[in-house]
Amino acid sequence: MQTIIGIKFKDGGKVYSFSTNGLTLKENEKVVVETSRGKEIGIVVGSEKQLDKNEQIENLQNVVRIATKEDLQKMEDLNKRYDEVKNVTNDLINKFNLNMKLVDIEFTLDDNKVIISFVCEDRVDFRDLVKELANKLKLRIELKQIGIRDQAKIVGAIGACGQVTCCKRYLCEFDKVSIKMAKNQGLSLNPTKISGVCGRLMCCLAYENEHYAETLSKMPKLNSCVITPDGKGLVQYNDVLSEKVTVKVGENENVKLNVYNLSDVKFEVPALKREKQEDVNAKEIKEETVIEKFEENAENLNTKTNKKSEDKKFKKKFKKKKK
Repeated sequence: MQTIIGIKFKDGGKVYSFSTNGLTLKENEKVVVETSRGKEIGIVVGSEKQLDKNEQIENLQNVVRIATKEDLQKMEDLNKRYDEVKNVTNDLINKFNLNMKLVDIEFTLDDNKVIISFVCEDRVDFRDLVKELANKLKLRIELKQIGIRDQAKIVGAIGACGQVTCCKRYLCEFDKVSIKMAKNQGLSLNPTKISGVCGRLMCCLAYENEHYAETLSKMPKLNSCVITPDGKGLVQYNDVLSEKVTVKVGENENVKLNVYNLSDVKFEVPALKREKQEDVNAKEIKEETVIEKFEENAENLNTKTNKKSEDKKFKKKFKKKKK
């Protein structure tokens, strides 16, 4: 039976599972772990968890030890080289005229490798850069290309809400965000208002989308006909948060805009699932005509091929008779 613990390497970073290796670990304790990049210092997140046989994780890395004062001091000394490595890398980027931007530098605890993260719009040939860096720094070099959202997560910034961006504070992974989420929430589709500092759609659009989508599926469609306590009317506005519907009731001079609770409004089918029977019938008719045409074409092709084969047979017989 495996005993695992969550480990993260940065504030707001992704949490990875490691084997406790028989150690008793406490939350927020610093530990040395073995990763694919080498030995690194991570922070314990949460408590231990025992896995059943069905939940076993293959190739699970171990926690080597609880970080000692020597480990922490060594990591601190390595991080002091950050500015040096940054300046050397930027100088070489300018030297080779590469269209890339340096974002972050990480060191492994064994002082054997340095991981350099960068962003660039196009593919870059950085083989000469790696050779020069390895010669100057006397370390193994790993260049890691990241996306613009990852850059915002590493660097951090102040969002439109006035707080530090969510990705920097606590987001471990990026969820998919679409323009439909902004539409569901009735937000302006102006890119400057719904985009984050990274230039992509704001991650917070996804936070309440599930509630909006679920509530919208229960509400009538705009300009659809509904039955209210005051009679029939046309839907003018849906207030998703309070679950209220604004309906235009009456005709000519007696027209009024009344606000009703969703429970007081009656309509046939939820807005997102509504489909007119006429449209359905029209689709079915189109499909039938397409199928009929396809069958006719298939028959015509068969008759043509049959005629060709008969003509070939006749020609062969005619040639034999001549001989």
